[in-house]
Amino acid sequence: MFPLRHNEPDYALLKDNSSEELNRYGNRIALIDLVEEASSLNINGVSEKGFNPNRNKQHAFHFTADNCIGCHACESACSEKNDLPPHLSFRSVGYVEGGTYPNFVRMNISMACNHCDDPVCLKGCPTRAYTKHPEYGAVIQDPDICFGCGYCTWVCPYNAPQLDPVAGQVEKCNMCVDRLEVGLKPACVSACLGNALNFGVVENTPERREQIDTRIPGFPDPAITQPNIRFQQTRSMPRELTRTDSAPVKYRRDDSAGHYRPAVDKKAGTARLWNLARLSSRENPLVLFTLAAQAAIGLFAMLYLGALAGSGVVSTVVNSPVYPGAVLLCLGMVAFGLFMSTVHLGKPLRFYRGFNNIRHSPVAREGAGVAGFMAFASLHLLASLAQQVWVLDYLPGLAAFAGLFASAARVTGALALISAALGLYYMYRCYRIKARPFWNHHQTAFSFLGCCFYLGALGLAAVGGVALVLAGLAPAELLGWCGLLMGFGLALEGLGLYLHARDMSTAENEGAVSHYVQRTTFGKTYLARNALLALAAVGLLCAPLYVASAAGLGLWLLLALCAVSVAAVGRALFYVLVVPTTMPGAFFWKNKGFEQHARDIGLATMPQVGVVPDAH
Repeated sequence: MFPLRHNEPDYALLKDNSSEELNRYGNRIALIDLVEEASSLNINGVSEKGFNPNRNKQHAFHFTADNCIGCHACESACSEKNDLPPHLSFRSVGYVEGGTYPNFVRMNISMACNHCDDPVCLKGCPTRAYTKHPEYGAVIQDPDICFGCGYCTWVCPYNAPQLDPVAGQVEKCNMCVDRLEVGLKPACVSACLGNALNFGVVENTPERREQIDTRIPGFPDPAITQPNIRFQQTRSMPRELTRTDSAPVKYRRDDSAGHYRPAVDKKAGTARLWNLARLSSRENPLVLFTLAAQAAIGLFAMLYLGALAGSGVVSTVVNSPVYPGAVLLCLGMVAFGLFMSTVHLGKPLRFYRGFNNIRHSPVAREGAGVAGFMAFASLHLLASLAQQVWVLDYLPGLAAFAGLFASAARVTGALALISAALGLYYMYRCYRIKARPFWNHHQTAFSFLGCCFYLGALGLAAVGGVALVLAGLAPAELLGWCGLLMGFGLALEGLGLYLHARDMSTAENEGAVSHYVQRTTFGKTYLARNALLALAAVGLLCAPLYVASAAGLGLWLLLALCAVSVAAVGRALFYVLVVPTTMPGAFFWKNKGFEQHARDIGLATMPQVGVVPDAH
């Protein structure tokens, strides 16, 4: 429990004497009915109960933008109370500015966790490290449970959860519930010099305040999470406000809607560049995981469904000695992808916690689907091995159970396919994030499904070609089917890219910003990927591909190189281009451009700079 001093100043004390019944989202402010005896929050292992009479009501921060002087005292107080390292800050102060001299205006914005009514971080976290408490409505995160996947930092529109690359875990604002329990406001509020921050029961207007709005320039759409923060901003602002951090985002007033909307700020110009080195990011393991898993699922589905549909050439492959090796290849690719995904975690040895929140988290469901595929595909492999002639030569007794093994192979194969479909669907759902509009588009589904088809078809051409050649058969029919499947996958990818570019170029959100970066910072890389996609599609029309010859083999190798390059470059772009709906940063603090500059020139090795060198 926070030690309460006998001489606490009046401005540090909570003062809510009454409250509304419902908030503006239609939710009850009193989170639970009154109980005779309150329960303890067990803060720091102390079982003492707080005496705040409003402890079971939703509380919220109030920020008066006109009063904020950008002194960062709130940041310092928060960091001191929570003993944070220099590279972390639960509360951050950024700013937007606009106008022309002498009427140039800057508006500072102080932001921490908003302890939302619909906390997407809680739903997204696979480890169940988040809890929405009925006491004060605080959303509390337990870093000891967290295994550092960082998914909560993706889904939060406000950049509230902070991923600590040193400790390998996420931490965030806890609303200073220990102070609330003894009737004190959070540390950041008590430290505010300009009287810009306030705190109390939500929908209560603080004294000497007039507004309790949910919008302010630079603040994301409150409909995403129903945040518990209220604003006052009465000073006249320019029609257009810009950010001083490196994000090419500005905010333009929409008079019809009555608030500011994000727009593209072409501060980087319009020149097209390659920037191949910048394709590498912290998400490289996820690039490998998604591509490997999709290729494996595509190959397994084509083999299993092709044989089930009665395709003679695929049945020949499935009944050949090569088939167990093909299934083993699928398992190996998924195992490699899962290994890379595990390496991506801040605490890799705690990977098993990824199934804790299977009720809500798409990450947990994705992991369960992929794990189910591996389990059932392994059983399918064993059942298939028991039917192989070379196995029966060593273990002739297995022939008596041939029917049983055949049925087991069909059932386990079907279960593996169902699990794979679920895993692939929730892999797609992981990226339908409102806080990342560039991903929140059906192009993600087109890309993931397209990769299953064209990478899976390449795998089928490879293993099927080997099987047929060993059997003394011509692979022309199989290569024809592979070309058809590959063409369908490339068409899906191309259609998704076209629809995505069309929608993002006219969007009024950060998706348009990502598309601008795609066409400029990575403009030549983007065009090269599209050209390779077109080249691969045209290459499928070449007749020598479908004839067993040296020219045909050379063309298939060229086609495979084009397709793999399209997949790898496209997936790398997918991760590096996304611009989230974060709050504005400053020139140094919370500026991705400065962070990269500090890493490039070695400043990141100095702790006081507040930037950590890349760990991956």
